[in-house]
Amino acid sequence: MHSPQTPILIDDVAINRFHQKLTLSACIGWTMVGYIVSVIGVATIPISTALGLSGNEQGMVAAMELLGVFFGGFVGGWLTGRFGRRKPYFMGPSIILLVSLSMYWVDSSHAMALLRVMSGLAVGIEYTSAGSLLTEFLPQKSRGSRLSLLTVMWFVGAALAYISGNVVLETWGQGAWRHIMASPAILAATMLLLRLGAPESPRWLLSKGRRDDAERVIRKIHGPAFSLRNIGEEASMRKMTFLNAIRAGYGKRILFVIVFWACAVVPMFALYAFVPRLFAALHLTGAMASYGSMAITLLLALGCMIATWLINFIGRRTLIINSFLWSGLGLLGLGLFPNAPGWLVLALFGLYALFIGGAQVLEIVYPNELFPTEIRTAAVGVGASLAALSSSAGTWLVPVSLEMIGIGNTMLVAAAITFLGLIVSLLLAPETASLSLEEAASLKG
Repeated sequence: MHSPQTPILIDDVAINRFHQKLTLSACIGWTMVGYIVSVIGVATIPISTALGLSGNEQGMVAAMELLGVFFGGFVGGWLTGRFGRRKPYFMGPSIILLVSLSMYWVDSSHAMALLRVMSGLAVGIEYTSAGSLLTEFLPQKSRGSRLSLLTVMWFVGAALAYISGNVVLETWGQGAWRHIMASPAILAATMLLLRLGAPESPRWLLSKGRRDDAERVIRKIHGPAFSLRNIGEEASMRKMTFLNAIRAGYGKRILFVIVFWACAVVPMFALYAFVPRLFAALHLTGAMASYGSMAITLLLALGCMIATWLINFIGRRTLIINSFLWSGLGLLGLGLFPNAPGWLVLALFGLYALFIGGAQVLEIVYPNELFPTEIRTAAVGVGASLAALSSSAGTWLVPVSLEMIGIGNTMLVAAAITFLGLIVSLLLAPETASLSLEEAASLKG
């Protein structure tokens, strides 16, 4: 009996180099995604001034990216399930390249909203294609940490958006927002170059009955000594649709992925898109607000880095439970003490930013581990889509919530959503840290 991880040998230079290139390409993709989603937070004020946006239009423009991710998750899940991982792997950055360049000439809120929907569509495709392709090539012992690294790079991209965006605005003035919104094109072009020569997933080829093609990919990457028996085929490799998977017992896992993902991202996206406004509502202004927003972004990235390091030591379940618990307490503190001193506001925001990293890194790990090849991308797509839809609604409603119920109650709502994630994780979160991909995706045991 051959181990499913046999072809991935750490001392094999060629194989390790392949995994490094695949990981690097996916990491740049998620850096780009974090940059794109976050850059609107830097550019909102100058865009609103230049285009004369109302508060409702500001919320619409900020939310359209996430609405695009909603559609992109479903589209990406279908594309990667039907046509393989490789083609959508190139499709996402291609769309982002064209959309980002078009941002330079945008002249209305509706044009901006439409382009952000298209950008979000590409992000949804990237979520499903990059994560699944990487998952299906990685060895068990590095799978969790490398998948977690994608989320770290998301926050690195977000930090890069805030830092570079503020530098560009300070250097070139309010009109520089066009350069800021077009800048993701650089990352997209880099991704396309790195992805040249990327292979199709042998697991997907097997799921379609294309054994000879899968064998060729295995031998090309791992060498002539390896074959299909080394990758660990899933039981019976039967054809499975998403609905059949629910009937077969995967319903609880799908529910867990959808709810925990939504609870992790709704407060983060909704609050993060309006950090300057939230700080103003919490009486945090001037240099403290400006540098505070950068510090919060860096803490989000740091939290994900720590979670990436911890994921194989404490396991997935312990990580997600502690993540929701302590980040929720940070938001609860902001809700209960909206008039706290500036240092305490930053400390509580920092507590949330640091600890939510655990749930964030598991957004890509759990969905890719809990489902078999046939429905892996569909499950990731559904999770990403519904999380994005709820995040889009939350982002749109933040300005309305601040006006209608105030900053304290807005933060209490965010805390309640985070604690819902805690409850769902306590009830449904499984442990997959010590399991092979086949074992983690199986309902047995």
